[in-house]
Amino acid sequence: MSPRKKSSTPASPSGAPAALKAAESPPPHYLGHRQRLREKLQAEPKALADYELLELLLGQVLPRRDTKPLAKELVGRFGSLREVIQATPEALCAVNGFGEALCGHWALVREVFTRVGEAPVRERQVFSGPEVVAEAARARIGHLKVEEFWVALVDNKNRLMAWERVGRGTVDQTTVYPREVLALALKHSASGLILAHNHPGGDPKPSQADLDLTRRINRSAQELGLRVLDHLVVTEGAHFSFQDAGFL
Repeated sequence: MSPRKKSSTPASPSGAPAALKAAESPPPHYLGHRQRLREKLQAEPKALADYELLELLLGQVLPRRDTKPLAKELVGRFGSLREVIQATPEALCAVNGFGEALCGHWALVREVFTRVGEAPVRERQVFSGPEVVAEAARARIGHLKVEEFWVALVDNKNRLMAWERVGRGTVDQTTVYPREVLALALKHSASGLILAHNHPGGDPKPSQADLDLTRRINRSAQELGLRVLDHLVVTEGAHFSFQDAGFL
């Protein structure tokens, strides 16, 4: 009987083991590019283009993929970094390469941006005018494609007690009943309230339905000893104050 031959590791044509040759192969080109972007972000963040910021953001979810083409596609399709961040999940998922994992991450990013915009309200500042609540409302609902109706409830020193959504409607209307708004105020033992809703069309001018609803809520609130401090109609970049216009 002839002796058994010892098994050997498969070798490459040059004689080196295949596994060793794979380990010696250069890393993907985008890893070096991404590292340079990180260094640039630390040294001079304003020098980064919008798509480069998106590259880094996408790379948090897709670390083993070159995210530059997708970043450029997103900016090209939606027009700006802000529009990409605020895009709906349906619109984002229609972009080739933007999957469920990225949609989940985007929901997180959008909520972080929104809460930063709402910070003055959440920190229970004393409201001396409509600007603070208007800023919070723009951050939360100014960019939405459907109407939402929110209420800020305050104590007798005009400090925030609650900031809640009362209704969600369509592209041009939201059905809200005065009893729902007042029930919320009574639930929190509020002293006053500030109404806010968005106009997806981009024009903050109130409609006749907005005027009628505000009058009904104000009349019912007065009967309960509650103050309606303002009603704000917001878009992404503007707002209309009923108080400033003399409607309250």
